[in-house]
Formats: sequence, structure tokens, C-alpha cells
Amino acid sequence: MQLQAFLITFREVLEALLIVGIITTYLKRIDNAKLVKFVWLGAGLAIFASYLVALLFQVVFTGFSAMGSEMYLKISIIFISSILLTQMVFWMAEHSKNIKSSIEGKISHYISAGSIIGMVMHSFLVVLREGVETVFFFAAITGGNIGAALQGWGAISGLLVASAVSYLFFKGTMKISLKAFFRITGAFIVMIAAGLFVQGISILQDLKIIGSVMPHVYNITWLLPEHPIDYAHYLRDHGTAPLLSGDIGIFLKAFLGYSSMPSLEEVIGYLGYFAVIYMLLTTKKPVKKEKEASKEVLKPEARLG
Repeated sequence: MQLQAFLITFREVLEALLIVGIITTYLKRIDNAKLVKFVWLGAGLAIFASYLVALLFQVVFTGFSAMGSEMYLKISIIFISSILLTQMVFWMAEHSKNIKSSIEGKISHYISAGSIIGMVMHSFLVVLREGVETVFFFAAITGGNIGAALQGWGAISGLLVASAVSYLFFKGTMKISLKAFFRITGAFIVMIAAGLFVQGISILQDLKIIGSVMPHVYNITWLLPEHPIDYAHYLRDHGTAPLLSGDIGIFLKAFLGYSSMPSLEEVIGYLGYFAVIYMLLTTKKPVKKEKEASKEVLKPEARLG
């Protein structure tokens, strides 16, 4: 869970900071540094609003628990989070090259119109989107216990690393290839999304909501049990211990959706997910690149162009 929390927090926080950084850098470049405070005002309000969303979500989840229906809410969150994570990767990959010019165009419009409120709302909505997505994803990977993710080392270190990278990024001491950055982080996010998707199928089968043609395609508990409890049960039943620890299994289950005894539907769902991702990537129409895009390496004022 903590690695998932780290990757999600790092990705979401860095994305928000990059966009806010683009805005503040642009304002300083056009001699409107006095407006920077309004950008940070919007960002601060969004952080507070995201915290309220987390509290509200926890209250709703507690209500479902009291009614004995929390598993249905959890299943919905898992599948929706899997879709949102996948969509997030594709959206950023598609818009990363022109996001700088798009943001600067909006800010220029607000300045021309004298709309301070518009500028505040723009930064507010940008950061709020990342905050709400983070809350939703944390709910998915923790089964609704958002506080557990927020208090763990994953979220805290993700926040710190993203802040440090963003700072070095705009100070000009760190150069990052935008394409490589989103490709690498996107690959990890897609794996998390695939794991959540398969976990959702597994829970549906555990609750007997859907059946299985073949409950266990294979059984490699002897090699790598998916939980320390499975490790203990195997040792009790066979008198010998599995080759690898159940702690490794639970890590891989959280990160990749690993199962030592997957059903046929889980296997099909997992492979099918990556097949769909592959088809979307290979059938996507090529987009014309700008003249400088192919050689672009991020610089303080033109990193996201």
C-alpha cells in the first residue's frame, strides 16, 4: 500500500505543482508578480477543500459500514479508480506537450479581462482536481481507510519528493524530459490500475456476486503465497514452508494485483486490461509535433511547452 501511496502522491502533487509553477513563472516573466499571491490563494483553498472531501468521504464510508454495505462501495471505488488512473495517464501523455501554452493563454485572458477571481478559480480547480483524485485513489488502495494512507510513509515521502523535484525543476538545477517522465510514471500507474481492476474481480467472486468457470487456474502458494496468513496455513498443512515470504506476496498483490491462486476471470481480466491499453496506444492517431518538441528538454520557463 505504501508504495502505491508514494507513486500516487508523487504523481498528483508534482502535476499540481508543475501547473502552479507554470502560472507563477509566467506572471513573473510578464511583470505581474503581484498576482502570484492569488494563484497560491487558489491552491491553498483547494488543499483545504480536498481535506474536507476526504472527511466527507470517510463519513460516507462509515455510514455504508454501519449499514453493512461497505463492500459494495469499496468495489465501486476500486473499479472507478482503475478507470480514472488509466484515463489520467492517457490524458497527461496527450496534453503534456501543449499544456504550458494552454495555461499561459488562460492566464493571459484573465489578466486582460482583469479577472482576479478567474485566476484564483483556475488554480483552485487545478489543485482541487489532483486533491480529489488522490483522496479517491487512497480510498481504493486502503479499502476506505484514507487516514491510513495519509499517515503512512508513502504519502508523506511522495509529497516531499514531489516538492523537492518541483523546486529544483523551476530553479533550473534539474532538467527533465517530459516525455520520459510521464512514460515511466505512467507505466507504474497503469500497473497499479491493473492490480486494482483484478482485485475488484476477486472481491466480486468472494462475495458470490459473480461466479467462476475455473476458480484456480494454478496454485503457486508453495512458491509465493499472497499473504502471511497463506504462508502460515501452507506451513501448517504441508509441514514445509513456502520458498518465499508472504510479505513479498502481499506487496506484489497491492502493487500488481498478484494472486497465488487466481481464477480464470482474474487472469483474463488482467491480461485483457493490458491488451486494451496496448490497442489504445497502437491505434492512436499520431499528433503533429511542434518544431522544437522533438528536441525539447525542460527548462525553467519552457519545460512543459
